[in-house]
Amino acid sequence: MNTKKTSTFFDLYARDFDDIYNTKKSFLNRFVNKYFRKSMIIRYDKTIKECDPIIEKRVVDIGCGPGHYSLALANKGAEFVLGLDFSKEMIELANQKAEKQGIKNICKFIVADFMEYDFEMMFDYSIIMGFMDYISNPHSVIQKVMKITKGKAFFSFPISGGMLAWQRKIRYKNRCELFLYKKEQVERLFLDYKVQNISIERISRDFFVAVTI
Repeated sequence: MNTKKTSTFFDLYARDFDDIYNTKKSFLNRFVNKYFRKSMIIRYDKTIKECDPIIEKRVVDIGCGPGHYSLALANKGAEFVLGLDFSKEMIELANQKAEKQGIKNICKFIVADFMEYDFEMMFDYSIIMGFMDYISNPHSVIQKVMKITKGKAFFSFPISGGMLAWQRKIRYKNRCELFLYKKEQVERLFLDYKVQNISIERISRDFFVAVTI
């Protein structure tokens, strides 16, 4: 992954990305979310639901963006939430929201590269949503996630093929690298790991993967 190119893109995109989850939306925003961002909404709802129980649990949100998952789980009773992102603008948004919501003592948001960060604890839940899209070596990410997770890990992988994948590849061509997957590719990524349970579900333009470790 070209971290500098990707982080630059998301620094510029941070405010617009944040608006996807906002409750006050224009007609155009609602239309785009319904037909082009459906999987983002579904995977958010599924992840929050799957992080149960959350009381006194530790969560790591890898590629946390402006912190939507982290903040939701902190408000639901998580003991500690660590959010990592290589976009400074995204992390600034996340910290502002945590401060505003009065949960800054629970959340820690830092600008960091997941693969280079030295973790000092294990996590009950690991969230890797909208992150694998930009990773050239997915095996290394999965391996590290397995090492720091003692409960469940949730991944999303963008689906290769179809109109949505085609238009997204066109949009991202000059922005940052983009990696798309077929189901059999996702299945192969997890073959070498001994896990209690794994499910791979197609949700709109993504595969939602839930792993119990």
